Amino acid sequence: MKISLRAGERIYINGAVLRVDRKVSVELVNDVMFLLEGQVMQASDATTALRQLYFIVQLMLMNPTDIRDAAALYGQHHAALCAVCESREMLDGLGAVDELVGATRYFEALKRIRALFPVEQAILAGAITESPFQAA
Repeated sequence: MKISLRAGERIYINGAVLRVDRKVSVELVNDVMFLLEGQVMQASDATTALRQLYFIVQLMLMNPTDIRDAAALYGQHHAALCAVCESREMLDGLGAVDELVGATRYFEALKRIRALFPVEQAILAGAITESPFQAA
């Protein structure tokens, strides 16, 4: 896989943070877990339940040698989300995310969670007529 980075951009590879000082292309020739800087969510941006789940999975990807605490937090957060959610689309997505996380395919799990952001936004905005979340 070939990745192009701009000057000053960061990439997170297997827990390491690399920052380039000029425009560069990097070819990843083996299987690694990585995130581009634009895909990294800051803690302050984890303002909804689904964004918090994203942040937790991101921690697992960025620090693959020490995921025990993040994995426990993921399990609790995922279970809580599933318990209060009634939206079939959201539940199916959360099931797929759980399978990906269980297979340590964190990057794919993050992509799947990002795809659910509009669903969550619609739920929070009340655009879906059924009540997708119940008060806990």
